[in-house]
Amino acid sequence: MAKEKLNLVDMTEDELRSQLASAEHEYQQMKFDHAAKGIANPMEIRELRRDVARILTEGRRREIAAMSPDELAMRSKIRARRSKNR
Repeated sequence: MAKEKLNLVDMTEDELRSQLASAEHEYQQMKFDHAAKGIANPMEIRELRRDVARILTEGRRREIAAMSPDELAMRSKIRARRSKNR
């Protein structure tokens, strides 16, 4: 049975935050259950961890999209300075 894909683009900020809280809680609970007694399909842990990452990525994408041109310029300077130090 294939799990439905999250449609994060259509969610509001509040829905995204609540989805993130729910997914993180479910992930922690699943990790605990797996450590304590094992779960039927351990691949579900990986999928849930990736869902959390997808939600965080969408939140960051929206944060960057809402930045002013000055903030974006500062971000570019910081990124250039970091890559120069590598």
